[in-house]
Amino acid sequence: MSLVGTERRGDAVVVTIDDPERYNALTTAMVTELKDAFAELRRDRDARVVILTGAGKGFCSGANMAGDDERSDFAQDRGPVGLVQFMQEHLAELILAIREARQPVIGAFHGAAMGGGLALALACDLRVASDDAFFAAHFIKVGLSSCDVGTSYTLPRIVGPTVAAELMLTGRRFGAEEALRLGILNRVVARDELLPAAEELAAAIAANSEYGVYMTKIGLWSNLDAPSLRHAIELENRTQVLGTFTGNMTEAGRAFVEKRDPEWRPM
Repeated sequence: MSLVGTERRGDAVVVTIDDPERYNALTTAMVTELKDAFAELRRDRDARVVILTGAGKGFCSGANMAGDDERSDFAQDRGPVGLVQFMQEHLAELILAIREARQPVIGAFHGAAMGGGLALALACDLRVASDDAFFAAHFIKVGLSSCDVGTSYTLPRIVGPTVAAELMLTGRRFGAEEALRLGILNRVVARDELLPAAEELAAAIAANSEYGVYMTKIGLWSNLDAPSLRHAIELENRTQVLGTFTGNMTEAGRAFVEKRDPEWRPM
């Protein structure tokens, strides 16, 4: 039985974490299927945007690989440190797969997004939640550090280091409205409007050129770590110069004059 579902909706592909009996916990098998799904999407030119969501009562309760039968795949005569290290790397690679997807990834969350579920949410480019959603950097509540699977990188960059310190050091739950105020979410909607809201965002993105969307995602996250404004501008300059050779800037001008939607050229 598959633990991950994919469904095409227009220019978007909805990726659904589908193990509701375990509250969509990130077992090694679940992580493997999610990584495979994102690897396939990298090769899918027709998928302009990805929407990541969860089935059942909530998005994801976090990592739960301790009792997973598939952990034997990581053992390979390793000691306890090696086993846990490679399992940890397996999970962390999923965060990178989401952040480094060629398409923008919109997270659509309801119910709990705890621990590893929060890390998945933070890896997305945009985030929408229903008003019943709640979040927590729950790692610290199980005796570990809240610096796990990318959270110590993504969360301070979204909410600032002071707020991130509180959320990570206390591990407290916070709801969708607070997450919206902190800048974690783009939208909070009623439960039955969750996927439509994500699809609306996806359509607004897909209405732009393939080149423009692809290079904007690359430039945005690259320049978040730029050592200076000059470094960021140098990357922008080259991106814009290259973009003029697609012909899309000329097409946009013609479309404006002719009062029609542009017909974008592919990359």
